[in-house]
Amino acid sequence: MRNILWSGIVVLGFAAAGLPAASGQADDVAETIEAIRAAVERFTDVNVALAEGYIPDPSGECVKAGEHGLPPELGHMGIHYMRPDLLGITATEPRVDGTGTHTDFMEPAILLYEPQADGSMVLVGVENLVFARAWQEAGHSEPPSFLGRTWDYMADDPAIPGDQAHGFEPHYDQHVWFRNNPSGNLEPFNPAVSCDLRSA
Repeated sequence: MRNILWSGIVVLGFAAAGLPAASGQADDVAETIEAIRAAVERFTDVNVALAEGYIPDPSGECVKAGEHGLPPELGHMGIHYMRPDLLGITATEPRVDGTGTHTDFMEPAILLYEPQADGSMVLVGVENLVFARAWQEAGHSEPPSFLGRTWDYMADDPAIPGDQAHGFEPHYDQHVWFRNNPSGNLEPFNPAVSCDLRSA
């Protein structure tokens, strides 16, 4: 409660001073996302992505929160198209592992597509992923962050149904959504993205 009250005082203080507290940060996020969208606009054509070295997730999975031990209402991610070189993939069995520490969203390691009923793909976001061990071995003592948000740490929990790390070794990842996400455009799942359109 004390922290809540203190946060309220800080926000009120910004407002009283005529300074935008949350709105300024939201504007920064929106502007950065638009810049990223412009940088990857050519990948709205999935054939361009394939020509530039992106490959679809070999599993063919369109990721849904509910199939990975998480509340279904969190939404879906879509189908991942990955650049193995940017991820630094070194092994795929028993889990995908690598040396990747790539964090440049202007050249993302992963593209997120929503499959359509007619077989086409709609680009809805991008993602970067760094392997936890590689990140630490590179000398980083803290997880990566983006626009003030610490990346999500993903490791499979055998006690929970599904695979929370999606077949990867422990890693940090960060999603950036072009499709407006009611949960926040930097959150991992997006309720506005659907994997079910391909069967519509």
